[in-house]
Amino acid sequence: MRLPPPRRGRNSLGARVQPAQAMNQIGLNLPNLITLARLLSVPLAIWLIISSDYGAAFWVFVAAGVSDALDGYIAKRFDRRTRLGALLDPIADKSLLMSVYVTLGYAGQLPDWLVIVVVFRDVMIVGGFVLIQASTPARQFDPLYISKINTTLQIVLVAFVLARLGLGAGDGPLTVILVSAVAVTTVLSGMSYFVRWARIYTGTEQVL
Repeated sequence: MRLPPPRRGRNSLGARVQPAQAMNQIGLNLPNLITLARLLSVPLAIWLIISSDYGAAFWVFVAAGVSDALDGYIAKRFDRRTRLGALLDPIADKSLLMSVYVTLGYAGQLPDWLVIVVVFRDVMIVGGFVLIQASTPARQFDPLYISKINTTLQIVLVAFVLARLGLGAGDGPLTVILVSAVAVTTVLSGMSYFVRWARIYTGTEQVL
């Protein structure tokens, strides 16, 4: 007796759908899987820092940074950009960065006030974005230049602190300089976004 072939699923027109096609339909291509892996690395990074295994936490953080560049390159180079990826990528980035900041603050390796400023800025930006999208026509926002500088400095500070704690990297005045630079750019970035949201909400600024 010949067994029937395994079912592979069907699309809305009744045609058979291969597993790879089904994954593409829901946006689970290679770049998005890499992004998802970065998001799943967040609990690992938190656990390593709490366990004082800063060396391993440093390499997890570096791997996450490499994956961020890799998934973006693959998505653009091979035209694998999806709406899921556009949503998942910033969530993974912010989740990792904010979680590491909060955990390092909890471990006493970053000033509490800096962690509060960084987290408050991100909450304000996300809240403003949601408010604008809910109350005005849908639009696309490009990140502000000061925000890009701030994000870069935040990443450098985390990488440096983890390298200093886990790999024995030299300290000197660099930690104080980086903390000050992150604090200043975080405040400037938050204020710039607040002005942007206020202008858009009142109709005095148009954003494509």
